[in-house]
Amino acid sequence: MRICFVSRRYWPAVSGMSVYAENLLRELVALGHEVTLVSQYRDDEAGTRVYGGGPPPPERVPAGVEVVALASRGETVVPADWEGDIDEIVRTVVGLHEQRPFDVLHAQYGYPPGLAVLEASRRTGLPSVVSIQGGDGHWVGTCCTTHAEAMRTVVDRSGAVLIGSASFRDEVVGNLGSDPACFRIVPGATDTDRFTPADRPPGALQDPPVLLFHGRVDRRKGVLDLLEALPEGVRLVVSGIGPDLDEAKARADERTTFLGYVPPSEAPAVYRTADVFVSPTYSEGFSNTLLEAMASGLPTVSTNSVGVVDCLRHEENGLLHEPGDVAGLREALDRLLGDAGLRERLATTALEEVRRLYSWPVLARSIDAVYTELAGTAPDLGWSMPAEVDLSCRFRSAAHLL
Repeated sequence: MRICFVSRRYWPAVSGMSVYAENLLRELVALGHEVTLVSQYRDDEAGTRVYGGGPPPPERVPAGVEVVALASRGETVVPADWEGDIDEIVRTVVGLHEQRPFDVLHAQYGYPPGLAVLEASRRTGLPSVVSIQGGDGHWVGTCCTTHAEAMRTVVDRSGAVLIGSASFRDEVVGNLGSDPACFRIVPGATDTDRFTPADRPPGALQDPPVLLFHGRVDRRKGVLDLLEALPEGVRLVVSGIGPDLDEAKARADERTTFLGYVPPSEAPAVYRTADVFVSPTYSEGFSNTLLEAMASGLPTVSTNSVGVVDCLRHEENGLLHEPGDVAGLREALDRLLGDAGLRERLATTALEEVRRLYSWPVLARSIDAVYTELAGTAPDLGWSMPAEVDLSCRFRSAAHLL
C-alpha cells in the first residue's frame, strides 16, 4: 500500500515522537509499504530552542521514504494560526494524492495533523488513521472551545484512532467526552537490538552511583523535582534539551552533569553509562524513554501517572511514586540505591518484558493490520470544521507548548 504519514514532530525536532516516527516508517517500508512523510517543522528561534528546528535531515529518513517538509508558520506568529497550517497540510496531501494516489492517510498527533488528515480524507475519499500522542492528548482540547471541538471531531470521525495505553485513553475520554470504543490501544515500542544492557551484572552500582534523566528537559517531565530530591553521594546525568534547561542548570549543583542534545545514535551508550533511570514525569502517552531504559537493563523509578502505569508496575518492574511528590521520589531513590536484590529483580523483569512485548516489529504489525482493515473503505463525511477561532486559548500566545 501507499501510505501518507503526516507529523508535526520529526528530526531534527528533539522529541520521543521523532524517535517513534522514524522507527515506524522504517518498519512500514520493511513490511512492503510505500511511504511518504509530510513533516511540519519549526525553524524560528523559539521553536529551535525548545525542540531543535529545520526540515528532516536525509540521514534520519529511512531508505525508501519520500519526504515533503512544511514549515509550521502558524506556530511562529502571535496569535498562533494553526488553521493556516491545517490548510497547507490539506493542500499538500491532496496534491500528492492527485499526482500518485495513496491508499491510507495516517496522522501522528490529533491536532493539527489529525484534523488536516481528516479533511484530506474527505476530499480524497481515503480512509484516515490518527495517532493521539503525549501532550496532544493531555492538553489539546482542554484549552479552548476551538481545540475541544477539533479533537472531538478527530476522535469521533476518523477511520481509526490509535493511542498508546489504556490509562491515556481514559484521560482523553474524560477530557473530550468521547466513546472509549473509538480508540484502539497500540503500545509504544523500542529498538531492543540497539538498546541493550551494559556489560555488568543487573542492578550493579558504580562508585558513586549514576542516575540518568534522558528526555525533554521540562518541568512537566519532573526534572526539577529530581534535582530537589537528589540523594547525597550520587551523580546525576541529565541528557536532553527543552524549555526548562536554564532553570534546571540554575538549580543544579556539582553532582549534576548536563549533556545537552544527544544524537539518537549515541543514546544507547548514554543509557549504558548509568545505574538507575529516573523519570519523575507528570504524564505520558506512552514513554519511549522508559522502554529504552528497560531494554538497557536499568532499574527504574517513575511515577504513578498516565502512560507510565501501563508499562511499569510498582514493586514488579519498577518503583513508582506520585507525580510532584519530591519526598516520595527521594524515598524511592534511597530504597532502590540501598537494595541490590531489588535493583536486580526490577531490572531483570523489565528487560524480559520489553523484549517480549514492546519491540518495533510487534508494533508495526499491529498498525499494518489497521491499514489492511481500512484500505478501500469510505471516510465519514458528516462533520464540519470548527466554526470559530477561540483566541482565549492559552496556546495561541505560547505555541511551542502545544
